[in-house]
Amino acid sequence: MRYLIAIAVAATALQIGTANAADLSEGKELHNENCVRCHGSEIYTRTDRRVTNRPGLTTQVQRCELALGLKWFEEDVEMVSDFLNHNFYKF
Repeated sequence: MRYLIAIAVAATALQIGTANAADLSEGKELHNENCVRCHGSEIYTRTDRRVTNRPGLTTQVQRCELALGLKWFEEDVEMVSDFLNHNFYKF
């Protein structure tokens, strides 16, 4: 019984990891298609950056999305925020 539970937990963890990798890939694609029209990655690594926490990152992505008139779904904003956090901010 414990063996079956361990397998179920491991399978669930693998599915979550795969979903996160897919979301990061989708976030990267959305970022590269839209965000770099206005700025490069230097905005994420500068010492005086405006974004200082994870909720602030999502808010900033929403601002940019609205400024560009992209009409993204909430999931799109989260995927781009996750991509940026994973690759640059690391909150």
